[in-house]
Amino acid sequence: MSPNRRAGACGWALNEVSKTMNTYRTITRRDALTACSMSLSGLAMHGLLHAEAVEGRRDSYNMKPRETHFAPRARAVIQLFQNGGPSQMDLFDPKPELTKQAGKPHPGEVETFQLGNKNIIFPTQFKIKPHGESGMNFGSPLPHMASIADEWCMIRSMHTVNNNHPFAISMFQSGKPFFGYPAMGSWITYALGSENRDLPGYIVLRDPAGYNTSGKAVWSSGWMPAVYQGTEFNSQGNAVHHLHPTKKRPAEIQARSLKLLAELNRRHQELHPREFELEARIENFELAARMQLAAKNVLDLSKETKETRKRYGLDDATTAGYGARCLMARRLVESGVRYIQVFPPLKPSFQPWDSHGSLKSGIETISKHVDQSTAALITDLKQRGLLDEVIVMWTGEFGRIPITEGADGRDHNRNAFTTLMAGGGFKRGYTHGATDDFAYKAVEDRVSVPDLHATILHQMGIDHTELSFLHKGRHERLTDPEVTSATVVDQLLA
Repeated sequence: MSPNRRAGACGWALNEVSKTMNTYRTITRRDALTACSMSLSGLAMHGLLHAEAVEGRRDSYNMKPRETHFAPRARAVIQLFQNGGPSQMDLFDPKPELTKQAGKPHPGEVETFQLGNKNIIFPTQFKIKPHGESGMNFGSPLPHMASIADEWCMIRSMHTVNNNHPFAISMFQSGKPFFGYPAMGSWITYALGSENRDLPGYIVLRDPAGYNTSGKAVWSSGWMPAVYQGTEFNSQGNAVHHLHPTKKRPAEIQARSLKLLAELNRRHQELHPREFELEARIENFELAARMQLAAKNVLDLSKETKETRKRYGLDDATTAGYGARCLMARRLVESGVRYIQVFPPLKPSFQPWDSHGSLKSGIETISKHVDQSTAALITDLKQRGLLDEVIVMWTGEFGRIPITEGADGRDHNRNAFTTLMAGGGFKRGYTHGATDDFAYKAVEDRVSVPDLHATILHQMGIDHTELSFLHKGRHERLTDPEVTSATVVDQLLA
């Protein structure tokens, strides 16, 4: 192109840019360079971004309710995540051979994680017996959960890909054994949005004393817009972190500030159409303003009856913390929140089900914290007619091995663990799958973590093979076929 023609093109481009500018903003150097760029790289970048927007089939990233692929059985999920790895053979999966052959070497090879393992069979430490009409097995430390045995769907044949806590947790939450990927709660809210415009679609309830293993990475939205990440709520004090200003301001000043912010955001958005990250940030700011009223009302547990508070254990120091989080989960799901994660207390440690030593006393301690409130949540949801449309999941990231670590512990086990499901169209009073004679490996009707993800998505009305997010030119999925194949487990469903 000749210099005169190039100058003419730049002049025309700058004129077009200036037409889009209102008087409140002058042309910046970036605007000028963008408008005057006659290189093929600029055209290629524009084409790639346009293709990503079109192929992703999204014109915005927000929390507005979206259509499902087919009729759903459930509308929300409550995940009760038990950090550390509850011992399946001491709580859910009775194995007489563990007692018969206690003290003898294990007849096969056992994969271990720690160095202090002895190849000596460690017997079951608690009495496990059948409960309810279904005859579902529960260990003695979980009497309240056992009392509602006929509401549970027990999966004894779970298995995963890694023996290390952070990677196994990441696998369970995001479908990948690495950090930086969106959690399942992010995928579900990305797919379905939220039924309550005044609250986040994905809410996290942790112990106010601190974080369990992997901290905030457990509820990250990864490379998805931040609007889909988990939002932490408190079960003590102010419900939401940093929601209210440190210095209280008059209501009229607050209203004017929010109005000005909204106007500035709108103008900026007009100048940058289809900038989805910007849209997500604006959505978050506007949501925070609405939450200042909504969160306080929804999470005010003083409105609950004495009977309800007692049922959840709010009057007992041992159960009060976890009980408050379970009760808050019920109130949030009633309010239309799509995905809620509840974490255990930081006792006896930040991964309280990790039984490397003192297994018996450790399990007894953490069970007293979570058992009563877990059963209360299931019972409460059922009485309110919500259990049929809400999936409740009780699980750790992996299980334990049948041989002794140290004097009285068990090491990590990725080859078998137990997960409990309730509500949302999962079979009631049903035990699925089986492990070998020592509860070491899942051998019958095996269920992988991606299988469980696919099944949960199915109950939410989502085809897991169709749910994707275009990231760096690749259609990413929660159930990524390059990690492991995933199948909806129909046997688990009513």
